[in-house]
Amino acid sequence: MFVHGIGRPREAEPTRTEWTRALAEGARAAGHAPAISGVTGGWSVDTVFASYGELFTGKARPQGGGEPELDLDDEDARMVLALVRELLDQEAASPEHRGDRRLARAQAQLRAAEDASARAQGVLGTARIALDACAQVAALPAVRELAQWLSARDALRALGQPGRYLRRKEPDAAGVTLDARIRALVRGCLDPSRPAIVVAHSLGTVVALETLAADYPGPVPLFVTLGSPIATKGVVWPLLRPRPPATPACVGRWLDFADRDDVVVPRTGFAESFVPNAAGVRPEPEHLDSCRLWVHPATTYLRRPEVAGRIMEAVAALGGAPAS
Repeated sequence: MFVHGIGRPREAEPTRTEWTRALAEGARAAGHAPAISGVTGGWSVDTVFASYGELFTGKARPQGGGEPELDLDDEDARMVLALVRELLDQEAASPEHRGDRRLARAQAQLRAAEDASARAQGVLGTARIALDACAQVAALPAVRELAQWLSARDALRALGQPGRYLRRKEPDAAGVTLDARIRALVRGCLDPSRPAIVVAHSLGTVVALETLAADYPGPVPLFVTLGSPIATKGVVWPLLRPRPPATPACVGRWLDFADRDDVVVPRTGFAESFVPNAAGVRPEPEHLDSCRLWVHPATTYLRRPEVAGRIMEAVAALGGAPAS
């Protein structure tokens, strides 16, 4: 099962095909050819795409009219500012960017924006400040990968999704919060009677982790996280459930792939901070070095033979075999 990260709502079937093709390319590069059934003929394995992005749309419009809806309230926007600041701070601390004046200016702008947010008045005051901050720093190397396909307004919406999920609010008519609705959708894509390899990307790593940790009864022999922000100390890590963070009981192995040039991935790892499950399973960090400008997309990770090869090994261990 594939679980996506932040961004606009996705059409499940076209995206499943795109991710499956990327995995097939990586599998062939790793020596598993033909790779995946339904792409070019190959492994007899089913793939499913858990698409939850539409649940982030349709947030109630505030009273008073004015600018188009930003889908964020002041608390959401403050979490966006904290997330962007952490991304900038970790980039500024890296040896290749140490002393970068553009980053220093951006950090100063973010600090000023956070100070202004504390004094903001009126509906969506902080959201407008966060929007301005996104526009100011979007051209920087540290964040342009996040914003190159988005307007500043769309970037603000996308970067607000982790905070909206982790705040555990936005109940529907039945009182079910946004995060619970997302996890229910993802869990509904799993069949507990069959072993599942779960491959999650970006925010999807948080969603998948919490979904599996909520007493999921089926076997998950391999959990793969790609470009995960789980160790983001100012936004994600303190709000993870359960506390303390622990490997789900159903997981037989957890591989965490992170490219050193992926700005979403904190430079501080989280493997040793996780409580192991009863089988002693903790995240196993797998570091990649692609030397590319744009490394965060899931398909970029899936095309890597280091990633696809390990997934195919798990498929083979479950009895998957090249299709005849």
